[in-house]
Amino acid sequence: MPHLNTQSNFNVPDEFYERLINAHRDLSTNESNAMNAALVLLLSNHIGDLDVISQALEEARQSVLAEA
Repeated sequence: MPHLNTQSNFNVPDEFYERLINAHRDLSTNESNAMNAALVLLLSNHIGDLDVISQALEEARQSVLAEA
């Protein structure tokens, strides 16, 4: 079973973060949430491996629950 890579895969991680923030600039909360959902679907389709996507979903969910 393939495993989710949780290590940084970017040469310049800060550039990714800046692009992500810029993509959300001037969006309402609803628009930002819709954009995040669209991004998840696009990237999940690109990955195309249900096991890896399931691992990512679980890890993301646990990170949110841990903050609560």
